[in-house]
Amino acid sequence: MVGVLVSTTIACASACSFEPQGTGRIADVIDIRTLRMADGVEIRLAGIEPAIDESSSAALTALIPDGDVAFHGDSDTPDRYGRQSAFIFVETDGPPLQVRLLLAGAAFASGTVPDHACAMELAAAEAAARRAKTGIWSRSGVIKKAVIPGDILAQLGRFVVVEGHVLSVREAGNTTYLNFGRRWTRDFAVSISRRMMTAFAGAGITIKSLERRRIRVRGWVESRGGPRIEARHVGQIEVVGDQ
Repeated sequence: MVGVLVSTTIACASACSFEPQGTGRIADVIDIRTLRMADGVEIRLAGIEPAIDESSSAALTALIPDGDVAFHGDSDTPDRYGRQSAFIFVETDGPPLQVRLLLAGAAFASGTVPDHACAMELAAAEAAARRAKTGIWSRSGVIKKAVIPGDILAQLGRFVVVEGHVLSVREAGNTTYLNFGRRWTRDFAVSISRRMMTAFAGAGITIKSLERRRIRVRGWVESRGGPRIEARHVGQIEVVGDQ
C-alpha cells in the first residue's frame, strides 16, 4: 500500500470513491493512464483507456495539483508490472481525475469497472464530452463504423469504440460471436466467451437479443481474419438502438 490511509470524505461526491488506499504527491506523468508518485510507485488510472491524441497527456498534466492527492480503489494489490490501479482525487474537491479527463475529451471510458454506479459516472462524463464535441470528440470518425472493417483493423492493438447493427449472433464452441457482416474472414465481430454469459445475464442482457440491435462496443482490436473485439466485461457493450 502507498502512503497512509485518509478519510473517504475527500471523494464523497463521486460514485467511484472506493476504499481509501493512501495519499501522495504526483511526480511525473508517464502516459495518459500512468502516474509516478514521489515515492516511485506507479499508479494506473482505473476505468479509462487512452485516446490516441498528443494532447491527452497534456490534459492530464494540466490537472495535476501541486499538493498531495488521494487514491481510492477496491484493491491495493499491484499488477504484474508493479503498478497500482486506483481512482485519483485532488484533496480539495469533487470528481476523480478520470472523470475530469473524460469531460475534457482526453480519454475513453474503458467499460471494465464492475461497480455499476461508478461505471455510469464514467460513461456519463464521456457522453457529455461527446455531446459537447470536446477534445477528441471535436473530430469526426472517433467512433468507428462496424460496416467499415478496414478502418477498425487499421487500429490493431489499440483501444477503440465501434458502433453498428448486429447482423447475427452465432455460437462456435465456447464462444458466441456478434457478427456485423456476413464474411467472417473480413468483417467486424465481437466475441464473448461462455464464462461471461452469467455476467451478461445478471445484468439483464440476453446475448441473442442483441441480434438486429444497434450497439456500441469498446475494447482492444485484434485480428482473427477480420477485426475482433473480445467483450470481457458487460460494460463494453451498450445498446443504442434497434434496426
